[in-house]
Amino acid sequence: MTVSPAPDLADVLAARLRIAPYLRPTPLYRYPALDALTGAQVRVKHENHQPVGAFKVRGGVNLVSQLTADERDRGVIAASTGNHGQSVAYAADLFGVRAVVCMPEQSNPVKVESMRALGAEVVFHGRDFDEAREHCEQEAARHGYRYIHSGNEPALIAGVATYTLEILEAWPETDVIVVPVGGGSGAAGACVVAKAVRSSVEVIGVQSEAAPAAYRSWRAGALVADTTSTFAEGLATRTAFELPQQILGALLDDFVLVPEDALRAATRLMIEKTRNLVEPAGAAALAAVLSTPGRFADRNVVIVCSGGNISPGQLTALWPGEPA
Repeated sequence: MTVSPAPDLADVLAARLRIAPYLRPTPLYRYPALDALTGAQVRVKHENHQPVGAFKVRGGVNLVSQLTADERDRGVIAASTGNHGQSVAYAADLFGVRAVVCMPEQSNPVKVESMRALGAEVVFHGRDFDEAREHCEQEAARHGYRYIHSGNEPALIAGVATYTLEILEAWPETDVIVVPVGGGSGAAGACVVAKAVRSSVEVIGVQSEAAPAAYRSWRAGALVADTTSTFAEGLATRTAFELPQQILGALLDDFVLVPEDALRAATRLMIEKTRNLVEPAGAAALAAVLSTPGRFADRNVVIVCSGGNISPGQLTALWPGEPA
C-alpha cells in the first residue's frame, strides 16, 4: 500500500478538535506505591478509561470523522487483535458507517463482545493477527471497503497522539514517556508530540521478547518480520509497519524488550497498586521501568496504560491457585 506522509503537531492539534465532542481527556494519576517500586516519580496515563478501554479509539474517531461520503457508503474494514477493531467499531457506530473487523480465531472474548455490541461484523480468520490482516486486505479488495490499516494511517497516529498533548499539559515537568508497542502507532504519536513540544522529553517504546518485530525493525532501520508467541495480544504482531517505523526511526529515544514473566508481574502490580483493570499490553510500560532499575531514578516518568481489556481467563491466570 502507498504510505502517506507522517503527521505533524498541527495534525495532532486538529485531531484534538475533531475528537473533543466524543472523547474526554483521560486521567494522569500518581500512585506512591509505584514511586516506591521504581525509584522514579511516576504518573500513569489511564487510556484504559476510554469508552472502549483503550487508547486507539482516539485514532478511530479522528479517521472515521474525515471519511468521504463515498467511503462511508462503502463501509470500512480493519484487522485487529481487539483494540484497533474496537476503535473502528466505536467510530463507525458514531458516524453511521458499516464496519467489518477481521480477527484471529482465538481472540480476546471481551474485545469481540465489545465490537459486536457496537454493531460491527466480526470475521474470524487465522491463528494470529497477521493471518487475519492478510484476509482483511483480500476482503477489502473484493468488496470495495475502505481498509483502515492499524499502523499506516496518518489520521490514526494523529488521533492517538492527542494523549501526549494531555500528558505534557497536565505535567509539564515530564522527563520520560514509556509507551507499549504493538504496531507502533501510540509510540509514533508520542514521538511526534513530545519532540515538537519539548525535544528533551524522552520517548521509550516497549515490546515483548516474544513478539519483537517492531523492536528488531527499529534496530535494523528496516522492516523485519519475526514470530509472535506473547500472551499480550495488544503487542502481538509478526511484522512491523512502515509509517510508525519511519517516525520511530527518526524520533524514538530507546526501545526496550521485556520477558513474558515481567509482563505478567507488571500486570499483577498495576492491578494491585492502581486498582484498575489492566490488560497485559497496558502493563508493558511498567514492566520496562521495573526491568531497568536505576535508569529512571528520581526522574518524572509517565507510563502509558494503553488498555484495560483483560479477559476473565487472563485475569484468573495471573493469580493461579489463589482462593476466591
